Amino acid sequence: MLPFALNHMTVARLNYARLVEMAADLGLVGIEVRNDLPQALFDGMSPEAGGELARSKGLRLLAVAEVKRFNDWSPAKADEALALMKIAKAAGAEAVSLIPRNDGLGMGNGERQANLRLALRDLKPMLEDHGLVGMVEPLGFAVCALRYKSEAVEAIEALGASGRFKLVHDTFHHTLAGGGDYFPAHTGIIHISGVVDPALSVDEMGDQHRILVDDKDRLGNVAQIRALRAAGFKGPISMESFAPEVHAYRNPEAELARSFDFISSQVAELTA
Repeated sequence: MLPFALNHMTVARLNYARLVEMAADLGLVGIEVRNDLPQALFDGMSPEAGGELARSKGLRLLAVAEVKRFNDWSPAKADEALALMKIAKAAGAEAVSLIPRNDGLGMGNGERQANLRLALRDLKPMLEDHGLVGMVEPLGFAVCALRYKSEAVEAIEALGASGRFKLVHDTFHHTLAGGGDYFPAHTGIIHISGVVDPALSVDEMGDQHRILVDDKDRLGNVAQIRALRAAGFKGPISMESFAPEVHAYRNPEAELARSFDFISSQVAELTA
């Protein structure tokens, strides 16, 4: 099986212990946890205990999400990032997630690149101090100030920080941004989800439409995974679905197993 993982958003109604149990039962390589769900991070247990629970089941704690609007940098944002890094380090996580502003501001050519570089410049030593990777996730929405992976790569390389920052290649956001180049050497994780509604234009697609990946997927998840793996990426592939109907599944484990099996079979067929 491919190195699948699970973002807590996909099973947002489940507590952390159930997330860990399900990921282990599915044979996944790891999990991503979030600070934007109704329940407390790690269900209120200490980060140390939360991380140990995952490791006791053979799982990697791939990332703790998220620093929102990280490219709207300020002393307050630095404090927010530092607090999350302390939690991630205590839990033994590998990375923290960095999510750009998505409000239509800071969009000017030159302005957005300068803001991004400022944030990454200040985040770099903080990440180094905590032994963490910063997972930068460009969002494909037209109102996002970091829409294109190419701009993230340019800033990361300009700072000589390729090992400290990695990209999240999100198949949904890659599609919304019009596709473009793949950056396997800069990619730390793939986020997958499916959109199947045939009535939606790409510009109309939103997080609420993101379900599990199946044979009606319009985002080209299989092709994107295959392209990245063919180019040398061997890292985790994490399901990140936001749709209410996914959160409402009575048996999410069975639905996830079905989706993972479908993707694995399709990637194998394309690779053969």
